[in-house]
Amino acid sequence: MSGGRIGTDIQVKSRAEIEAMRAAGLVVAATLERVGAAAVVGASTADLDALAESTIREAGAVPSFLGYHGFPGSICASVNSQVVHGIPSPDTVLVEGDLLSVDCGAILDGWHGDAAVTVSVGAPHPGDAELSAACRAAMWAGIAEVRPGNRLGDISAAVESEARRHRSPAGEGFGIVEDYGGHGIGTEMHMEPFLPNLGRPGTGLRLREGMVLAVEPMLTAGDAETEELDDEWTVVTADGARAAHWEHTVAVTEAGPWVLTAPEEKADS
Repeated sequence: MSGGRIGTDIQVKSRAEIEAMRAAGLVVAATLERVGAAAVVGASTADLDALAESTIREAGAVPSFLGYHGFPGSICASVNSQVVHGIPSPDTVLVEGDLLSVDCGAILDGWHGDAAVTVSVGAPHPGDAELSAACRAAMWAGIAEVRPGNRLGDISAAVESEARRHRSPAGEGFGIVEDYGGHGIGTEMHMEPFLPNLGRPGTGLRLREGMVLAVEPMLTAGDAETEELDDEWTVVTADGARAAHWEHTVAVTEAGPWVLTAPEEKADS
């Protein structure tokens, strides 16, 4: 779940605490894998939400999102022009060509994991594959900078640079959502620091071992401007363009970034 500019404290974790966060992250990874596979034509986003909640609870964890500031779901399910924080609903039934972003969080033994993926329902709508791939690549570019001694701006700049490198099939660039971004995470889902998806290298907070960040770019196929709907949650593109959202929870370690919410075989990608 994307963050805002919150709090003042930076939480630094021990190795054991990061390993506990890894356990929470694996719950999130398994949940997103199941939900992604179930995102087929005819499924409602409420169906996906129920599957996510049951998967999280079967693992002995608790959904992070459910009840968070009143949010009514265990996942955010954002379809097409919805950027983030889409509320699951039995009335939102997936159809061929939908672009679905699923954001999921879990709490295990007091520690949070938070990640998001974007999937196409059936055959992708033209341009969706390129949009999602650009967003995913931007996330991984940012993750590569999650190292001791680097600065927060190095992550932001890497996300921005990679996002701007990609083009739609028509040769147009993608919009980079500025109002929402990544965040610190640990014993709470949203902690300091806020992590923008645009920035300059060598600026901002210096990273140190034991920090954990959620890296989460959001890209649009049009203008980057967004609006919040009357439900006070769902964020949509102002111009109706489609959007993609990718996220991982990443620890700063001496050996480099440790992706806590990646499946086991992809943790060091």
